[in-house]
Amino acid sequence: MQIHEIVREHSNKKSRQVGRGGKRGKTSGRGGKGQTARAGNKRRPALRDMIKKIPKLRGRGTHALKPIAKKVGTAAVVNLTDLNIFENGTVVTPSALVANGLSRMRLGKYPTVKVLGWGEISKKLIIEHCSVSVTAQAKIEAAGGSVR
Repeated sequence: MQIHEIVREHSNKKSRQVGRGGKRGKTSGRGGKGQTARAGNKRRPALRDMIKKIPKLRGRGTHALKPIAKKVGTAAVVNLTDLNIFENGTVVTPSALVANGLSRMRLGKYPTVKVLGWGEISKKLIIEHCSVSVTAQAKIEAAGGSVR
């Protein structure tokens, strides 16, 4: 074997030349003209610093059109079996559910409550100011209660 007969087992992979014709010509992946197309382009994020100084936009990011006030959230879910703790003839309201620990206040307000029909109910209850599913309403009325 001579020195000129030596061949690499794995030939080196040539790095791609950019901006000299071929498949990466013209703008060479740098977009159009201007500052960002030039070599050595590295700008400070001055726009972000400016937005942080404006109180209404501070920390809001790209979704600045969303309302500032927090949403109260979805309805608190209460199942029929949970309502068996009340006595016969009790009026069940969101405030009564909070008082008995079945729900809790959200942002200082009583939550919107949805009564679902999971389980059975054995008490005669009057449900007020709560949204009730169709199956729950049928079970409440079958037990002698009512939904207002």
